[in-house]
Amino acid sequence: MTGPIVHMFSCLKDNYGFLLHDPLSGETATIDTPEAGKILAEARAKGWTITQIWNTHWHADHAGGNAEIVAATGAKVFGPQEVTRIGAAPDRVLHEGDTVELGSTKAKVLETPGHTLGHIVYHLPDHHIAFVGDTLFALGCGRLFEGTPVQMWESLGKLRALPEDTAVYCAHEYTASNAAFALSVDGANTDLLAYADSVKARRAEDMPTVPTTIGAEKRANPFLRADDPGLQASVGKAGDVVGTFAEVRERKNRF
Repeated sequence: MTGPIVHMFSCLKDNYGFLLHDPLSGETATIDTPEAGKILAEARAKGWTITQIWNTHWHADHAGGNAEIVAATGAKVFGPQEVTRIGAAPDRVLHEGDTVELGSTKAKVLETPGHTLGHIVYHLPDHHIAFVGDTLFALGCGRLFEGTPVQMWESLGKLRALPEDTAVYCAHEYTASNAAFALSVDGANTDLLAYADSVKARRAEDMPTVPTTIGAEKRANPFLRADDPGLQASVGKAGDVVGTFAEVRERKNRF
């Protein structure tokens, strides 16, 4: 069986663009639309035609290029209802448990409120891939612009429950700064220390740190480790999972 192809490239200042191509049908989806011109150029260079847009949330660096790409390609837009906030309404509004099909490639929708209230993630279980938008980052997580710590911890729990070999395609190259922060709250974590060294080496060569994996993040990302007694003690919230998560997020906001 021929699986989908993921083509990743830089957009804007620190975003990543993702094209998901199904070789059997020839269909291609862009995961979010951070920079329409760049996305269209990358698709042309690959000889692919964009037929679908999969939005994760409404922010302009994720849905702001919808209209231009639809005008150029006629692509259908899939995403949460909140995308209408920037005037690019989905052709199909997605909810928890929905399935999106790109030819023979299928993705399951997970609702992950926190960064925004309507944020969703696309999980391709047959191919061990997840497009997580701004919910989870390599060694980080999204700011809580609209949701609560409880919501975000529950959302991250859905991702933490995915198979450890799941490739995590997050939308920004934030990993070097995330690593520096993570070390400030969980510096005795040997998995984190090794991860941080790897990040430093990759960024020194201008190489991406995305994708990561669920397994790597479970072991090293402090935002997925709020139930770890050592981390709880480190931030003064022993026995308090949500309190630990909230404290770590607030410290990152100020870092």
